[in-house]
Amino acid sequence: MNTPLQHRPTLIRAFEPGDELALHAIFHSAVHEIAAGRYSPEQIEAWAPVDYDTAQWAERIRRIEPFVAEIDGQPVGYADLQVNGYIDHFFVAAAHARQGVGQRLMNHILNLAAQRRQPRVQAHVSLCAEAFFARNGFAVMARQTVMVRGVPLANALMIRMQF
Repeated sequence: MNTPLQHRPTLIRAFEPGDELALHAIFHSAVHEIAAGRYSPEQIEAWAPVDYDTAQWAERIRRIEPFVAEIDGQPVGYADLQVNGYIDHFFVAAAHARQGVGQRLMNHILNLAAQRRQPRVQAHVSLCAEAFFARNGFAVMARQTVMVRGVPLANALMIRMQF
């Protein structure tokens, strides 16, 4: 008997070399299938182009050292927490959206921030992720438009004070 995805255990583990391509697939899925509801096709392609530099991607992922959410041994989401409290990446594959994966990642990050005694956690959050971050105690501090490959993308700086 198959267990519904939302009831399958989600393991949160440290990034491992070799995860890079799977994490790119998660990123691409999240942007092209979830964020597409709030951004134009041109913005989506600028943010997560089909053609990308795999070496540059791999180097960035290794640098941010994200946590990886797995279900049945397969990566389904990832997020990082930098030493300064900044979340650089936070993505869940579209097929696993709204099933608790993102919340497990967020809980992991916030627990780590508390262990580190970080006074605040912050992220530049896409329009489609604002409500999720707000439900987790983050508040919009500023709205901005950034240029990505010559295309403007709106997002919000959101901050959660820890103590």
